[in-house]
Amino acid sequence: MDTYLTRPENVGGKMIYCSKSFLKVCNCCRRYSAFRKYLIIAIVCFVYLFFTVHVSHASSHQDKSSNLWRSQSKTDQHPTDGVRDREANESFIPTRSNVVYITLKSKRHKPAVIRGTVRPKLRRKKVKVRNQGAQDGTLDEANKVERHKNANISEKFGYSEQLFHKMDRFGGSDYSAIRIYSERAPPWFSNDDIAAMRFLADSKITHIEEVTPRGFSSLILFKSVTNHTNDADGCRKCCGVVKRPLDMSEVFAYHLDRVLGLNRTLPTVSRRFHSLGDGQPCPVVLWDSSISPVVDPDQPSEKLTWSSYQASLKYKCWHQGVIPKPEWSCTSIHHHEWSKLVVFDFLLQIYERLDRKCCGFKPRPEDTCVELGHHGECRDKDSTELTHIVHRRHDPHHLVFFNNKGYFDRDEENLDFKLLEGIKELPDQSVSVLRSQRLREKLLQSLFLDQQYWESQGGRQGIEKLIDVIERRAKVLLTYINAHGIKVVPMNS
Repeated sequence: MDTYLTRPENVGGKMIYCSKSFLKVCNCCRRYSAFRKYLIIAIVCFVYLFFTVHVSHASSHQDKSSNLWRSQSKTDQHPTDGVRDREANESFIPTRSNVVYITLKSKRHKPAVIRGTVRPKLRRKKVKVRNQGAQDGTLDEANKVERHKNANISEKFGYSEQLFHKMDRFGGSDYSAIRIYSERAPPWFSNDDIAAMRFLADSKITHIEEVTPRGFSSLILFKSVTNHTNDADGCRKCCGVVKRPLDMSEVFAYHLDRVLGLNRTLPTVSRRFHSLGDGQPCPVVLWDSSISPVVDPDQPSEKLTWSSYQASLKYKCWHQGVIPKPEWSCTSIHHHEWSKLVVFDFLLQIYERLDRKCCGFKPRPEDTCVELGHHGECRDKDSTELTHIVHRRHDPHHLVFFNNKGYFDRDEENLDFKLLEGIKELPDQSVSVLRSQRLREKLLQSLFLDQQYWESQGGRQGIEKLIDVIERRAKVLLTYINAHGIKVVPMNS
């Protein structure tokens, strides 16, 4: 009977057999407890789910195998069969469930060209010199005299003769080397500062000569207008002092002065004269014909000495409107001006003003004090003369920082603390900048304006190294202020 019921054609008998079996199971279950009944039902459901999942997984695997077999068999079909298949696939519209969206990164576009930031091509005009030999050789004779004069200047200041032979004929540029991309310059620069910087960097040079102003050593002045006077007083905001390429630190000193809020240096920029070809950039300082050296009141014919300088610090000359007594040996300089000078000179380690004999540190063989043999004269420090102490004749109470060559290759263990001797107060504005942790940021913003100097120092990487030195010295100075009880007071002009 079992064989008969299991045949596929006897479906009715199979159903009767299953119903009888189900009734038998139900009669058996009636005798069980409720717990056993629920357990049997749970087992039956579990078996049913297991076989359902297993069968669906097997069918899906079989479909994949058949699809793979069909794709392989298509390679043996005729080309026309593949065309028909593609047409059928193109008519199929995919649903949202089987569409894959791929997000690609947008292509990076180049930054827009900002007007004024692209340097135009420089086209040098070829100058043809015509030799007019018919004028009895007067032009040749003038050239010989000029070359002899330029040779003397180049030998004295270390420039090449080619530099001066071309500089007095050419100059100027087709674009501004002072770059200001924002709406306004940094706030520590005045409008006069920006105008002076643009004049020094971009003006056309018409004449250059060596002059010796009263109270100064020989200087090289360039002029932007035709002026045949031999007196430096004839320059009225139209002359600049050309320094050696080795004095490039004067550009950094100018920006440091403005960032610290001292405003005592003359505007200084770096300039590369395009007519020189391979010429190195040189610092150029705006010449002010009104500046003159500060003298000792007891000895007007002599320069200021260390003893008179210390006396002026002791009696606080001209402080709070007090007129100094004759026995105080005060100069015309206000007491606060020396404090501003000390902050500036210590950060840059400028020793030529207050310590020209290098008595406060260990000098190197190439330092000026060693070359001139002054380093062995430190025993008689009271009679030591102070140099480069200048002021304006119409403003005798305020100093002008002139000849500001700094030294960045001196470590913290060999700093000149003699510069701080006798100082009891320092300007609060400068000290606040050193404490604000923003000295680096401000110097970077400021020095970026001078494109020639920025590039000559190796870009931002080179500028950062110079700022590192100043920041380390600033920490030493702040430590010195706390250790010696130096007062930080307002010193407004």
